[in-house]
Amino acid sequence: MIPVQPQNEPPCFDRNVRRKGLDWLRKNGLSISGPIPAGVALHPYWKDCLKELHTAYGGVCAYACMYIHPVTGSRSVEHFVAKSRDLGLAYEWSNYRLACGKMNSRKRDFSDVLDPFLLAEGTFHLDLATGSIYANPSLGAAAMQDACDTIMRLSLDDAECRKARTDCYDSYIQGHISSSYLKKENPFVWKEAERQGLL
Repeated sequence: MIPVQPQNEPPCFDRNVRRKGLDWLRKNGLSISGPIPAGVALHPYWKDCLKELHTAYGGVCAYACMYIHPVTGSRSVEHFVAKSRDLGLAYEWSNYRLACGKMNSRKRDFSDVLDPFLLAEGTFHLDLATGSIYANPSLGAAAMQDACDTIMRLSLDDAECRKARTDCYDSYIQGHISSSYLKKENPFVWKEAERQGLL
């Protein structure tokens, strides 16, 4: 993971998502303050801004930090503060993170994951030979725990994630892709290669 710069909501968001969502809550007698009642499924108006979310964040998953190809990928709107915890944020652009389906399903409604919008630069490092992610050794105890909790919760160091990183970096090393393409496909790998003087 690397820091993600929050982007402004698109002009169509208020009309297509926020207003429709709030109207739906009112019509169904739901208060925007507090958690969602058990058994209630919200209308997913947030899906109507998925294309704009993908464009705004360069198509990169906020957690896996890999480009989500619209045709083959599983892009999704991830509510950083879970819908089950705060209905008031269910239809708010500022609460949305672009995520691949796998990361979205892993995060679910857990709150022990660092927010990419608030992430400090250099919180996570990579071993480019193995693709393994780890917390920056220079972090303080609390920040180290938060980083490790995030890795564990999202399984960011599983075999699939490591292979995706090494495959991308190996393609760059072998000259199959350029530095600019590496940056687009896997900005975390690119940033770590740059930090380690390997670009």
